[in-house]
Amino acid sequence: MFVCSCFGVTEEQVREHAAAGACTPRQIASSCRAGTDCGGCVRRIQALLGRGAGPRRAAVAAVAEAAPGERARTAAEALPRAGRAAA
Repeated sequence: MFVCSCFGVTEEQVREHAAAGACTPRQIASSCRAGTDCGGCVRRIQALLGRGAGPRRAAVAAVAEAAPGERARTAAEALPRAGRAAA
């Protein structure tokens, strides 16, 4: 099903961009132009992004679910670092 009629972007394409790391409608727009013409699809893109669990969203959820009394980690601490050597 098409999300963006202006540029012919499908739900599947939005999901693929989200899986590749796009977490916001602006990042989706940067990768496939969806939402940059009439703007009618932006809310649909937001809804699709809300359903997925990208790495950033998972990190934010982990911080939000910290047990009371535990030091809540920041989202940056919860995300794995690229190129970081395992100790």
